[in-house]
Amino acid sequence: MMTPTLKPAEQRPGEARRWAWRPFFVGVVLTAVLLPAFTLLAREATYGKLGIFSRVLTLVENNYVEEPDPRTLIYGAIKGMMQTLDAHSVFLTPEEYAQMKAGTDGAFGGVGLEVTRDRDRLIVIAPIEGTPAHRAGLRAGDEIATIDGVPVADLSLSLAVHRLRGPVGSKVVLGLLRDTFTAPREITLVREHIEVNPVTFTRHDDLGVIRIRSFQDRTATYVRRAVEKISKESGGKPGGIVLDLRNNPGGLLDQAVAVSDIWLSEGVIVATRGRTSPEDVQRAHKPRTEGDYPMAVLVNEGTASASEIVAAALREHDRAVLVGTQTFGKGSVQTIIDLDDGSGLKLTIARYYTPDGNSIHGRGIEPDIVVRPEPLAGAGTDDGLGNGALIAAATHDQQLQAALQALRNWDRTRPRPENEKRAGNKKAPRGK
Repeated sequence: MMTPTLKPAEQRPGEARRWAWRPFFVGVVLTAVLLPAFTLLAREATYGKLGIFSRVLTLVENNYVEEPDPRTLIYGAIKGMMQTLDAHSVFLTPEEYAQMKAGTDGAFGGVGLEVTRDRDRLIVIAPIEGTPAHRAGLRAGDEIATIDGVPVADLSLSLAVHRLRGPVGSKVVLGLLRDTFTAPREITLVREHIEVNPVTFTRHDDLGVIRIRSFQDRTATYVRRAVEKISKESGGKPGGIVLDLRNNPGGLLDQAVAVSDIWLSEGVIVATRGRTSPEDVQRAHKPRTEGDYPMAVLVNEGTASASEIVAAALREHDRAVLVGTQTFGKGSVQTIIDLDDGSGLKLTIARYYTPDGNSIHGRGIEPDIVVRPEPLAGAGTDDGLGNGALIAAATHDQQLQAALQALRNWDRTRPRPENEKRAGNKKAPRGK
């Protein structure tokens, strides 16, 4: 059985469906969506409510002051129904669905933002490193109020994402809100072709730092190669590794599992549970497991979805300590369903659970060592928003320095499961 995909709330069109659709979902759609729907429709109460809907539709068609478009009425009703669910379940008209499936082939560009909806607000999960949004200083938690003057409250998530995209070299003007702003600020970004190298690494003496920007195809392969190079340059075995998952908005669930499996030899990595589908449990395997050297995972408010799976798995198996700030809290699985008229339905079908049985959806993960970055004068450049804040250079990265120090003082900072009981964690068998 193929592994479902766990996605951040916004992906570039073309990637979203490629990542979300797997043959596995053919069975899921039939059993988890259509059959329960038919069961509900068979209930007398539901038929009664459908009768009310039919009567209202007839009254509107026959009596509204202007002749309405039936297609607009029906699509609007479906969109309203989806809005009663969660921010990631949406109905896409044929035009919106085609836009979402369109490939990013150089004719189109973007600004490098991962976003989600919170009711009628469009919230930044994280800017992608090295993109126009990142260089302009956008941050996780920023709210985009307008796109080219159009209020995002009037746009679906997919339509907002479409407006962020456009021809390479074209401009888009965002109205930005932040806790420290007294009023929205306009920022102009120039779209670029977005290509992200998912894995980079550096060494600090015998300590390695592996940065994962997102979980794409072959991310686990790139991570394992980075580990091998760090080991070779360290004389056979690194003194420790920092896994940097800051501002990593997620991606492919199977790659998150494979990355966790590099350092775990047994036990549950993640469990995916839906209302009607059977639980899907992903476990670690002993072959090719890395040695037991010190390990820290860097997280922040931009760490979401698949990256939270890795952070939780490594910590709850007492393999690593977490350093940084609380994570985003995105723990749901979506699938995309083709509809007969060319429209589409993106539907949340499951949530994932950590090895200890915890759901982090809407809550996030609190790190073991909390380190909040403080910009230092002269350490970087202005963030482009006119508030005088500075982007810290790598040598002044307090969170990274704290993680490296934790590895150097491993005898004092390492996890001690016999003494450690984290608040709010309900311990459960790990399937060992």
